Amino acid sequence: MACQVRAKNAINIYPFIAQHDISLLLSQQNVPHMPHQLDRRSFLQKTALAGAALAAPTILSAENADSHAIASPGILPEKPKTKLRIGFIGTGLRGQNHVEEALLREDCEVAAIADPDPRMIADTLKMIAEKGRKKPDVYGNGDRDYLNLLEDKNIDAVIIASPWEWHTQQCVAAMQAGKYVGSEVSGGFSLDECWQLVNTHEATGSHLMFMENVCYRRDVMAVLQMVREGLFGELMHLEGGYQHDLRGVKFNDGQSPYDSGVEFGANAFSEARWRTKHSVYRNGDLYPTHGVGPVAMMTNINRGNRFLFLTSTATKARGLHNYIVNHPKGGADHPNAKVGFNLGDVVTSVLKTSNGETILLSHDTGLPRPYSLGFRVQGTQGIWMDVNKSLLLEGKTAAHKWEEAQSWLERYDHPLWKKYGADAKAAGHGGMDFFVFHHFVESAKQNIAPQIDVYDAATWLAITPLSEASIATGSTPQAFPDFTRGRWTERKADFAMGDVF
Repeated sequence: MACQVRAKNAINIYPFIAQHDISLLLSQQNVPHMPHQLDRRSFLQKTALAGAALAAPTILSAENADSHAIASPGILPEKPKTKLRIGFIGTGLRGQNHVEEALLREDCEVAAIADPDPRMIADTLKMIAEKGRKKPDVYGNGDRDYLNLLEDKNIDAVIIASPWEWHTQQCVAAMQAGKYVGSEVSGGFSLDECWQLVNTHEATGSHLMFMENVCYRRDVMAVLQMVREGLFGELMHLEGGYQHDLRGVKFNDGQSPYDSGVEFGANAFSEARWRTKHSVYRNGDLYPTHGVGPVAMMTNINRGNRFLFLTSTATKARGLHNYIVNHPKGGADHPNAKVGFNLGDVVTSVLKTSNGETILLSHDTGLPRPYSLGFRVQGTQGIWMDVNKSLLLEGKTAAHKWEEAQSWLERYDHPLWKKYGADAKAAGHGGMDFFVFHHFVESAKQNIAPQIDVYDAATWLAITPLSEASIATGSTPQAFPDFTRGRWTERKADFAMGDVF
């Protein structure tokens, strides 16, 4: 019953989102969006620790509107740092991945860690000790001890890898403290939260990098090169998603993180402790960034192009319930078999851009299936699909037939992979983690805007609340705010333009 009440109440905020004027967006008028008053209560609750952000100007003057030019006094260093002192907020399994990357570099110091879970703190300290590195300062005294970490003036940058519901308030607090911020992906709960990130950056001059590692996947970056060289012609339609059987991640036995049981919440461990509850209460694309990040870069979103609106739909929810019932440690009588899950097993969203492309995103995490991000890039002269590892290029490959893509991907291998591929071998997720971490470090040392910036973060995160709103209102179109406040028409593509970060 509690689940039903929560879901019902959540719908009450959706009509305000649906009220965005679609016709206005279709005319491509770029009117700055003001956070809506109807969501002010949750807005204030989520930002109680970041009061200054609420006072940040929503509309900036032309003189200080460019994010690349904004800087608060004392933030910009006289010269690039040679060593970056990093604080890590959230040292769960993903946070530990980032710590591992830092420990591989001589220009990084793990200066401090913050996490309320003693087990995660202990595991992280063990990693650091095994590498012979200095013990960092530890902030493990409850959920908000990270605020004390942020007060350390000697910490240059922070990486946030906490549960989704903490991302916005921690990013805001870190930017207000003058830190260079790296944020793990997902966590979009409202358009207000997205605006908080943008407003805080523009008010403080502190940069935020959205650490979407799939933008650096080797085949994706090769296809990006092919797009830029015109091999697909004019882009028409792109696809991506998060198609990943997460049943063994959303449930465990409280001790082992994967494929070990049917517990979630307080009785579980790692992601199952916090992530699964979103499947109980929410229905939308909860993890859009792996799919949208690469195709957003291919279509120059926020850099000469923008998202106008989306529509979303969802299937019924069966997969998580069936997993509990059929698991050896579960069964029909297990308490979690009585839980009603709200998240549709497959959520499909279609986005429209100002330049006329359509983008299909799929969120598919509750059913048995192989892992795939389902990329498709289709233009007037060809198509590439990652699932079948094939492509067709008009006039270059046989007509009406798929051709194996590997030779083309090797031919158009991105300069970054050619330069750093050997270094990336030791990194996680097939080398992607090296590239996203390397760009963060090099950008932070110079205190320059990252190539995956706060405007990308806000835009990609907005997909989640907009998809929830669309589903809750019968798949109605939901308008995207213009988080750049019209500057998308002037901003130039800058992501991975060569072999220099």
